[in-house]
Amino acid sequence: MWKFLVIVLGVGWLLGQLIRYFLRSKLAKFAQHVSEVAKEEQRAQRHASASKDEIIVDFVPQKQKEKKNHDIKGGEYVDYEEVKE
Repeated sequence: MWKFLVIVLGVGWLLGQLIRYFLRSKLAKFAQHVSEVAKEEQRAQRHASASKDEIIVDFVPQKQKEKKNHDIKGGEYVDYEEVKE
């Protein structure tokens, strides 16, 4: 009788842990999906409300972000040089 009770409690606890794990992962995926949908809606709303002369930047590539963060070492850096013909 005691063995049966211990086995039932053990299986019940194990199933509870598994259900909790799967629910957390599904809820995390759902929250990420909702966040992505909200970002898309905001982006569409910005484009709809923007005037024709306004420039909107939706995405900045990671490489450009990294280049901005690094200091230039060695030599003199010339940002812009005008060439006259």
